[in-house]
Amino acid sequence: MEKFVPVVVIKDLSETDKILTALKNNGINTAEITFRTACAAEAIEYACKNYPDMSIGAGTVINAEQCEAALKAGAQFIVSPGLSVAVAKICNERNIPYFPGCVTPTEIMMALELGITTVKFFPANVYGGLKAMKALAAPFPQIKFIPTGGVDRSNIDEFLAWDKIAAIGGSFFVKESLEKMEANK
Repeated sequence: MEKFVPVVVIKDLSETDKILTALKNNGINTAEITFRTACAAEAIEYACKNYPDMSIGAGTVINAEQCEAALKAGAQFIVSPGLSVAVAKICNERNIPYFPGCVTPTEIMMALELGITTVKFFPANVYGGLKAMKALAAPFPQIKFIPTGGVDRSNIDEFLAWDKIAAIGGSFFVKESLEKMEANK
């Protein structure tokens, strides 16, 4: 996985090319397309077909039904705001990386029991950010984190400097990439 995982909300399928092209032009080859919109599965399928050199995953997957739809569409990884045992089992059976949201010791222990060692830490700014992750890493040295929510250019270097950060998630990557693309027109 790349160090940057843009959280991509596609409200209309026609936005897919513009957003993914902007990300690629900005050196980012990963996209977590969220299941917050009606066209999410369609956008994932389109992205996988038309951007085969990118790692396309599904985000905001909160149940088995969404997970099945995302995988059918071609998602290469699954991200959830919380931990779903049903989603974890589906991903494990199909050897698909699953990054559930875990911010408490209990959630991390559940993830470990399911064989998961990289978790999304969301919303990072609400749950104590880097300080909280460092405290959680003490009893769980095998865990790596993908902080999302409240991470931006003002603090990203601080997060990236810590070896327990697997990647940084955020929608700001999309905004930045689109702004750069517009500026270079």
